[in-house]
Amino acid sequence: MTGSEVSPSFRLAYVPGVTPAKWVRIWNERLPDVPLALVPVTAGDACDLLRGRDADAGFVRLPVDRTDLSAIPLYTETTVVVIPKDHVVAAVEEVSAEDLADEVLLHPLDDVLGWERPPGRPANERPATTADAIELVAAGVGLLVVPQSLARLHHRKDLMYRPLTDAPESRVALSWPEDETTDLVEQFIGIVRGRTVNSTRGRTPTPPQPKAKRPDKDGARRKPAAGKATGKATGKSPRGASGGPKGGSRGGSKGGSGGGRRGKPGRRS
Repeated sequence: MTGSEVSPSFRLAYVPGVTPAKWVRIWNERLPDVPLALVPVTAGDACDLLRGRDADAGFVRLPVDRTDLSAIPLYTETTVVVIPKDHVVAAVEEVSAEDLADEVLLHPLDDVLGWERPPGRPANERPATTADAIELVAAGVGLLVVPQSLARLHHRKDLMYRPLTDAPESRVALSWPEDETTDLVEQFIGIVRGRTVNSTRGRTPTPPQPKAKRPDKDGARRKPAAGKATGKATGKSPRGASGGPKGGSRGGSKGGSGGGRRGKPGRRS
């Protein structure tokens, strides 16, 4: 390698709540010579990070402006409400927005659900981040509605969560700059979509090689097919064999036999 050559690498951004460990492990197995660097980023900054070419691809939350970014939706998350363990909602399996009508619902500035305001009564102030809102839930100030992955990310022993049936949902997608669909990006797309290691998508296929012909030995004659070889194989004499052309031996026998009779001396009376 010369001083001007740069070793290839792949930078993967991911927003809070996404766990890319499985895909990173497969990448390291298939492309051990191409290091993958993880780039954590907030949900609000993820698209700008990709546009600035500070990552080759990233796990983001939809919606994504498709003007200059490509995106493949991957999955939709369950929406949950985070509550103290001793809250009355903890006694049920799931809740609806109507069940939270009398509750104070926190609405952090980095909310990823995209609604104008959560159900229930609004808090006096909007927390700056989801992490700040979690602290307020633990302090008994109010409740918080988030995607399930964020509830798990900010897990606390004194808190729990329940599914919220009629709330917006967050979708996670793999995104990258549209004009930077490189071979490494295609490789990662294949991993995320579950393509096998033998898939040719995203790599230059190897042209099929022609089969080598087996050389015949000099002067060697091919063996005739069964049943088409010689008179010994079929029980028939080939044309041109001893006895002359077809019918010649029959005529010769007849002529010989007649000549014998004519040449025999007759009886004396």
